[in-house]
Amino acid sequence: MDIRLINIGFGNIVSANRVIAIVSPESAPIKRIISDARDRGQLIDATYGRRTRAVIITDSGHVVLSAIQPETVANRFVIHKDGQTDS
Repeated sequence: MDIRLINIGFGNIVSANRVIAIVSPESAPIKRIISDARDRGQLIDATYGRRTRAVIITDSGHVVLSAIQPETVANRFVIHKDGQTDS
């Protein structure tokens, strides 16, 4: 099994294989997901005190907050035809 790691900003890295969704934090349902994850102890704040711009939801139920745009995180998942990843 190939383990791919994705940089989500400030030297923080998540496993690409575990990510289910990368979403923007503005909507009420996403704010509820963040609040519920905080209550369960499954919220990981990787923003370093900056504004949250992307919310990464994993298959384990963990929710990761990132200070970089969702599009930027998603672009780091792109695989070139030769098998190399962006970033």
